[in-house]
Amino acid sequence: MFIVGCVAVYNPATGKKEYYLFDEDAEIKWGQAMAQQFIMENKMVTDPRTISYVQNIGEKIGKNSHRSDLTYHFYIIDKNEINAFAIPGGHVFVYKGLLDKVNRDELAFVLGHEIGHINARHGLKKLGASLGFSILSGILLNDPDQQSVRQLTDQLYNLVSLGYSRSDEYQADSLGLEYVIKSGYNSSGAITLLEKFIDEEKKKGTSYVPVYLRTHPGAGQRIQNIEHKLLELKTLKSSGVNQKPE
Repeated sequence: MFIVGCVAVYNPATGKKEYYLFDEDAEIKWGQAMAQQFIMENKMVTDPRTISYVQNIGEKIGKNSHRSDLTYHFYIIDKNEINAFAIPGGHVFVYKGLLDKVNRDELAFVLGHEIGHINARHGLKKLGASLGFSILSGILLNDPDQQSVRQLTDQLYNLVSLGYSRSDEYQADSLGLEYVIKSGYNSSGAITLLEKFIDEEKKKGTSYVPVYLRTHPGAGQRIQNIEHKLLELKTLKSSGVNQKPE
């Protein structure tokens, strides 16, 4: 990595200096290309009111995130799948099937969770771990072309569909919770969202597992993590500690 050169980036979401073979400009450029590729391959919801509803919530949360300088984009895929995922550089996709099952506060947490993945650059880390940093850098350091964009888009979606690691999911939940609270939404939406899908699974049997919950850890463990984070935030607030992202 150090032979070919890398960029040191301070990640405010993790509070650590991290090293990448590409900078934020490359992340944004390739994220835009991958998002457009995915839009081309899927039917998208075009109803202006529905799009505005999601965008208004998402943009508000994005402005209260650690990477508030990013321009966030939100898209709705016209499928009944219960899922949502993020693409590096500020792009969040929500499936209509998920949108139909959640209220405003629950949707706010979904978007906050995905923005948390973007803020902590989890997608880029998974791509690097899967493809190898030498291959990934060879792609990212060149201008996007159709073949390379399709390669990264397919690889990223496959990785996200399998779920992030336990630590990444916990971190995205914690970050999303912070952003939701700072944006004025009810933090209870985080718990009711997960409880809602646990109930659905019980009603329809173990064969029913929403794509959004096909992660490691399970929903019950994520609820415990969220409750712990809420207690932590409450304690910090009562002690007068300012938790505004720097």
